[in-house]
Amino acid sequence: MISIIVVSIVFGSLIALATLICGTVLVLLKTRSRTPRGADNEEARVIQEIYQGLERMEERIESLETILMADREKEGYKK
Repeated sequence: MISIIVVSIVFGSLIALATLICGTVLVLLKTRSRTPRGADNEEARVIQEIYQGLERMEERIESLETILMADREKEGYKK
C-alpha cells in the first residue's frame, strides 16, 4: 500500500514538473511573439541617433575646451 502511494507521489511530481516547464516555455514564446519585428528596427534606429548625437556633443565639448584653454593662455592664467 505504501509503495503505491510513493509511486503515485513520484509520478504526480513528474507530471507537475513537466506541466510547469511547458507552461514556462509557452509564456516565453508568447512574450517574444508580442514584440513586432519592426520594433527591433525602431530601437536600433533610436540607438543610432542617440550615438550620433553623443558624438556631435563630444565634438562640441572638445571645441569649447579648446576655446577655454586659448582664453586662459591669453590671460596668462596658470593653475
